Amino acid sequence: MPGPGRRLLGDLVGTSRADILADLDVPRSTGELSRRHHLAPATVSYHLGVLLRSGLVRRRRDRHRVLYQRSASGDGLLDRPAIGV
Repeated sequence: MPGPGRRLLGDLVGTSRADILADLDVPRSTGELSRRHHLAPATVSYHLGVLLRSGLVRRRRDRHRVLYQRSASGDGLLDRPAIGV
């Protein structure tokens, strides 16, 4: 179960996008994320594009695969404690 900070992040960027960001502690492909989150590959690709443009993830090519991983900014966003509401 996600903690309060993760729920607030989900409120901000959307639950699917927050879940994908949290799952990128190791490099993963679009197909792998699609299977892990039960989302269509096109949906995962869309979310990754938003996260990439926001600087929260980075990507690299590994032969025929493109792998995504959280950036330092993404790590920082997930690690921030929830501020009292």
